[in-house]
Parts: sequence; C-alpha cells; structure tokens
Amino acid sequence: MIGSNALARRLVAIAGIAGLIFLIVPLVIVIPMSFSSARALTFPPPGLSLRWYEAFFGDARWMSAMATSASVAFVSSLLALLLGGLAAYGLRRAPVRGEGVIEANFVAPLIVPTIIVAVALYLGFAKIGLLGTYVGLVLAHTVLSVPLVIMVLTVAIRSFDFRIEQVAWSLGASRAYTIVKVVLPNLAPNVFAAWIFAFISSFDEVIVTNFIAGTWDTVPKRMFNELILEINPTITAVATLLIAFTMLALAAVAVLLQRTGKLRPTML
Repeated sequence: MIGSNALARRLVAIAGIAGLIFLIVPLVIVIPMSFSSARALTFPPPGLSLRWYEAFFGDARWMSAMATSASVAFVSSLLALLLGGLAAYGLRRAPVRGEGVIEANFVAPLIVPTIIVAVALYLGFAKIGLLGTYVGLVLAHTVLSVPLVIMVLTVAIRSFDFRIEQVAWSLGASRAYTIVKVVLPNLAPNVFAAWIFAFISSFDEVIVTNFIAGTWDTVPKRMFNELILEINPTITAVATLLIAFTMLALAAVAVLLQRTGKLRPTML
C-alpha cells in the first residue's frame, strides 16, 4: 500500500511537471523572438534588437487598439465587480430556495464554450441594436467577467464572520452602511483580486470580441487578424507585453493576499 501511494505521488508530480513544461515552452520561444533583430520570425534570434517594440509603440493602430482594450477592460471589470459582488453577497447572506441553481446560472459563462456565448450575444445584441457598439462590447465582457468575481468573492464572504455584521446592525447601522464601512474594508484584498481577474479576463478576450466588436479594435482581436493576414514579428512583442502585464498583476494580487493573511506563503 505504501509503495503504491509513493508511486501515485510520483506519477502526479511527473504529470504536473510535464504540464508546467508544456505551458512554459511557448513563453521560452516567444519572449526571445520579441527581441530578435531578424526581419522575420526566427528562433533562436540571430541578434538582439528592440525594433519590434518600437514598431508596436510607433504604430497608431496598435496604440488605438491598446486604448480600446484598456478602457473596455476597466469599465467592464468595474461593472462585473459591482454586479458579481452584489450577487455573491446576496447568495451568501440571503439564501433562497434553489440557491445552487442560481449560483450555477451565474457561473455558466465559465462552463459553456465561449463560442456558444459569443453566438448568443451576437444574436441578442443584433436584435436590440448593440452589435458593433462600444456599449455592447463592454456588456459582453461584463457577462464573461461576472462569474470570476462571484467565484472569488463567494469564498471570501463565506469565510467572513457574519457576527461582525450583526453587531453593526445592532448598533443601528443600515445594511448598505454595513457593507460599505464594515464588509468592504475587511474584504478589500479579495475585492482587488476579483477586479484584477476580471480586468485580465476582459483584456485578453478575443472570441466574443470578434463577434461583437464590429469596427472596434482591441489588442487580442488585432493580433488574431494580423496572424490571419501575415505573420508579423510585432505580434511577439505584443504577446510579451501581455505576458509581463499578466504576471505582474497576479504577483501583486499574491503579495497583497499574503500580507493580509489571505494567502499562505506555501501557496505561492
């Protein structure tokens, strides 16, 4: 029995290492290629250069796509934080019959293939005139981000001591005042983490964006279109910047949660 358990642990460790290598190898290739001095995609790069980063920051189309991605991600993540936070709080503090079904409905966009969500939003927005509009793009990204917020905040609210809220109510505080002055300050690290996840999810979204955006150009959408038309080495610079941004954002969340005691150092 002991031997079989040790073998099982080794197999799990080997599978985990293999999966990690599978995920890291593309990064090992893309990042050096973004600093290549070659005129085409070449690995290993014959020399080092910042020409593709200069091409990215010097192209007005890429800068416009970056501004669109940032604004859509910012607005949609705030909306997702508001709607998802209220939903998570309501599910935990005001349980209703069929709570599991309601929660599953909120999380459905994470389970259902994104292409199905994209087609559904395309047909729905086409009927109400939001297809190809900025508002429609923001709403579509909000739909995809809300489940992430609910998943993060549901766990945090479940672990928050309900008696603290009861004390505030007994002292005359309204429910809204209690949420703003008592609940949110205590859950601030989790709220920030939920917002970061929602922002990154929106910024990196490409499938729904291609269906909904119309003439609006985001960075992932432009990358996708560039790959269809031609293999432009500038894409490697864009990909490296997105990787760096995502890693820095997740590192900031991990450090914040660790300092506030929400994340153990062994989990990093």
